[in-house]
Amino acid sequence: MTRPTLPATLKRKSQLPIWLSIGWRVTAVLGLVGLAVAVHWFDREGLRDNYDGRVSFLDVVYFTMISITTTGYGDIAPVSDRARLFDALIVTPIRVFVVLLFIGTAYNFVLKRTWDKWRMALLQRSLTGHIVVAGYGRTGAEAVAELIARGEAPDNMVVVDPDAERIEEAKALGCLVMQGDATRDQLLDEVKLTRARSMIVTAGRDDTSILITLSARHVAPDLPISTIVRNEDNELPARAAGATTVINPVSFAGLLLATSCKGGRVTEYLADLASIHGKVALNERAVTADEIGRPLSGLSTGTGLRVYRDGTSFGRHQPESNALRAGDTIVEIVAT
Repeated sequence: MTRPTLPATLKRKSQLPIWLSIGWRVTAVLGLVGLAVAVHWFDREGLRDNYDGRVSFLDVVYFTMISITTTGYGDIAPVSDRARLFDALIVTPIRVFVVLLFIGTAYNFVLKRTWDKWRMALLQRSLTGHIVVAGYGRTGAEAVAELIARGEAPDNMVVVDPDAERIEEAKALGCLVMQGDATRDQLLDEVKLTRARSMIVTAGRDDTSILITLSARHVAPDLPISTIVRNEDNELPARAAGATTVINPVSFAGLLLATSCKGGRVTEYLADLASIHGKVALNERAVTADEIGRPLSGLSTGTGLRVYRDGTSFGRHQPESNALRAGDTIVEIVAT
C-alpha cells in the first residue's frame, strides 16, 4: 500500500476568533444593504408607492429590505428603467450573496458542529482496538504512513494534535482525528484510550512527550506505549512515566552512522529491516500452538532472532531458545 498523494496547496491557520468571523459577515451584509438603500434613495424618483404616492426614506429602507430578503409585495415598485435595471443587476446579486452568507454562517457555526458532534459520538461508541498517535509532526506523520503501508487501516488510527493544520493532514489520509492537548485525561477518555491497542507518543518536545506518557499510563495502566525522546537523559524519566518502549532517534542515527564507517551494507540492511518497503522486515508475534516445543531456529515463517519469556530475552544460540513455550513472544526476520 502506498501513501495517498495529496494536492499541494498553501494553507494558513485562521487567526480570526468566532465572534470576529461572525462580525465581519454581519458587517458585509449591512454594507451591502446600506449600498442598496443609498442608491434607492438617490433614485427614489424611479420608485412608486402605491399606498400614498410618496416615497419617504422609511419607504426606501422598507423597499430595499423586502427586495433583498423576498421578492417584494408590490406596494412599492420600480417604475423607471434605471430603477428596474438597478434592481435586476445589483439588488438580485446582493440578495443571492446575503442568502449565501446566512446559509454559510448557519452551516459553519450550527449545522456542521452539530453534525461533527453526532458523528464523533457515533465513532466513539464503536472505537476499539485502535492505535492512538499523540503528535502529528514529521515523526508522527512518518509513523502513520508506515503503519498504513504495513496494512493498518487509516480509520483504525486516532491522531491527536493541538495544531489544526496537522489535524487536517491526518484527516485527509483517512485517520480519525482529535484536536487538543493529549496531556488532558478528558481528551484521552474521549479517544477511548482504555480500549486502544497501543499508543505512539511523539510530541516534538521531551517534556511534553513524558507528560503525555504519564497521563496515558494513568488512564490506561496496561496499554503498550511507545515514546520518542531526543535527549538521552530523558530516556529514564520516560520509562518511569510508563513508556513500554522508549526510542531515541538521535542515538539510533548515531549507531547507523558508526556502523556505516565499516561499510554501508550493514547500514543499508538495517534500514531495510526497519521499513516495510524493503525486501525483508522484522516481525514480532506470539508463538503458535504448533511451534511449542520446537527450537527458535526451526521456524518455518522466517529467521528467528529472539524469544521473549517472562520479561527476559534469549537469542537463537542460547539454550532457552531450544524449546519454545506457550506465551513466548518471537522476533523474526521475514520476507516482505
